[in-house]
Amino acid sequence: MPMKTMVRELIGRRSFFRSFSMAAGTGAAGLLSEPGVEAAVQNVNRNSVPSQLKISDLRVAVVKEAPMTCPIIRIDTNQGISGYGEVRDGASKTYALILKSRILGENPCNVDKIFRKIKQFGHHARQAGGVCAVEMACWDLAGKAYGVPVYQMLGGKFRDRIRLYADTTESPDGTEQGKRLKARMERGLTFLKVDIGINLLKGKPGTLSMPLRLEYSAGDRVPHPFTGVEITDKGIALLSDYVAAIREVIGMEVPLASDHFGHIGVNSCIRLARAMEKHQLAWMEDMIPWQYTDLLKKITDAVEVPILTGEDIYLKEEFAKLVNAKAVDMIHPDLASAGGILETKKIGDLAMEGGVPMAMHFAGTPVSFMANVHCAAATENFLCLEHHSLEVPWWEDMVTGIPKPIVKDGFAAVPERPGLGIEIDEEIIKQHLRDPGYFDPTPEWDKERSNDRLWS
Repeated sequence: MPMKTMVRELIGRRSFFRSFSMAAGTGAAGLLSEPGVEAAVQNVNRNSVPSQLKISDLRVAVVKEAPMTCPIIRIDTNQGISGYGEVRDGASKTYALILKSRILGENPCNVDKIFRKIKQFGHHARQAGGVCAVEMACWDLAGKAYGVPVYQMLGGKFRDRIRLYADTTESPDGTEQGKRLKARMERGLTFLKVDIGINLLKGKPGTLSMPLRLEYSAGDRVPHPFTGVEITDKGIALLSDYVAAIREVIGMEVPLASDHFGHIGVNSCIRLARAMEKHQLAWMEDMIPWQYTDLLKKITDAVEVPILTGEDIYLKEEFAKLVNAKAVDMIHPDLASAGGILETKKIGDLAMEGGVPMAMHFAGTPVSFMANVHCAAATENFLCLEHHSLEVPWWEDMVTGIPKPIVKDGFAAVPERPGLGIEIDEEIIKQHLRDPGYFDPTPEWDKERSNDRLWS
């Protein structure tokens, strides 16, 4: 299947050749000479002996309104250094706490070993949150123990700063929505996203065909193909006019992605996407659930707008199915659901083999944000990273040890400090706790046991 014009333009021929030459040029130079090895060893945390590092505790602090509810975990060690991770936004802290007894005594520098031990306890969407949080924290600890940033342990970086995109508060008026997006551009953002869904058609007769007396919210409980909701030609025309008004304000040059169309049928997805082709959308996101590979391919093959999905997929195997079937034009993992830092890089790498770029979904605190930044820096086919907290004034204050502002001119710099490159600001976190307790002891989870082996 040939690459769609918008995908090709977003990636850019120059970026491919630049990254290829950089990777080739650093291959031989990356082998350290003896003086280089000595220099690297000098960066190792002298308060830590990495080979003897052991996990001694796991504690949680749950932050609210960041803008989501976000459980931050702290993994402590026998050598006085701690690592931070984050359960995905909106998920339960229990997803992480249940793993505590299974990682106590492990060396956090053995990140992949620990991940393989606990990944059976994750699943798609937010059920993966605990596994991913522990994985992030282990990378943070390993980096601190060895005195190197996480991206370096992933093989180095392809870029020094990470392009961001942001969702925008919705207005029912296209011109007003365009002004809100224009304000994002004035803040330095170079990539935009907007919600274009059937909620914009509420109260407008003749725009939707659906079972009588069906409430709009009722469709949210049923996967898209089974709601009986379809958009009429009038509804599609109104949504197209809405986007046209946005483009009139922001212009055609800046990439504009779209999301939250509503739980509509596959044929309505195709008709809506075809109507959006003239507006040069960067992608249309999660038009139907990711599980329906054949139906996604049907949509993708029928339209010129790039089709994207992936924020709720756990582990690389399901991404591989989508890529191998050519069911999507782009993938969109959320690192806090996909399996953590290394698994998300693996997902990006396998997608690149199929010529598929990777955008990254994110809605959390700076802890998970920096995990995403390191992963994005180390993954060649990365396109852009979501940022959901531009309107949260204290968001950047939650962490210290990193140059501020974290977000500048639509980008985030890749940190050079060990680990994730951040520490927690206790005072700020305590001001925004949802649950009582700031990394309080969790001895009740120390001895939770079962026979977890998956084979006999």
